Formats: sequence, C-alpha cells, structure tokens
Amino acid sequence: METYTESISEKLNDLLEKTYDAEKGFKQAAENVKETKLKTFFESKAAERYNFGHELKTEIKSFGQEVDKGDSLTSKAHRAWMDLKAFFSSDNDEAMLEEVIRGEKAAIEEYNEILAETALPPTTLEILTRQRDIIQKELAVISNLEHTS
Repeated sequence: METYTESISEKLNDLLEKTYDAEKGFKQAAENVKETKLKTFFESKAAERYNFGHELKTEIKSFGQEVDKGDSLTSKAHRAWMDLKAFFSSDNDEAMLEEVIRGEKAAIEEYNEILAETALPPTTLEILTRQRDIIQKELAVISNLEHTS
C-alpha cells in the first residue's frame, strides 16, 4: 500500500521531470531564436526551471523518498517538434514563442491539478503555489513578447 508521502513524492517526481523538460525546452528555444532579447529571456527561464527543479528535489528528499531522474519521451518529441518548426518556419522567433506559450499553459494545468487533488503539507503547498504563480506571471510576459516580435 502506498503511503501518503510516497503518493506526494510520486506527483512531485512527475512535476520534477516536466520541470527539467521545460528547462531543456527553454534552452532549445534560446538556441532557435534570433532576437537577443528573446534569447536572454529564454535563458533566464531555463535557469528559473533549473532552480524550480532543485526546490522540488529538496522537497521530495524531505519526505525520505527517492528522486527520479529522466527525460520524458513527450519532452523529447516536443523539442524535436520545436526544432522542426524552427527549421520550416519563416519566423522562428514567433514559432518558438507559440511553443513556449503552449508549454507554459500545460505547466500551469499540471500545477493546478496537483494543488487541487491532494492535501499537501504546508511546505509543498507553498513551493507549488509560488512556482505556479511565477509561471502564470511570466506567461503574460511571453504573450506580450509574442505580440511585439
């Protein structure tokens, strides 16, 4: 029978994998855009997700659980799609922004699902709420970048 902490850790490990996927996706986006402002923005988002990942790892370890490491098949496919879209798109920057927006909306949904379905310890609740709120705030910035690029 799965314990409460194992259940939470499993959900956090899933989120951790997606966080690292997002970090790699932002690095990929930074490589594919031409505009310096976008490149810098995507690089900062990659660093942010790196930090999110370490927070999640620390929280998982605080429950005495193992941290799963990996690169999901879905993320590899998404990054390949970003490369392909960049290759065939006449406006790489806009194509990358569209993919990033799609990914950020999916991340917010993931955070909301975990926050809604589980009675979380206060530290976990604080971490997840803060990270989700940062992503939501940055989504508005990304959307504005899309309209100005």
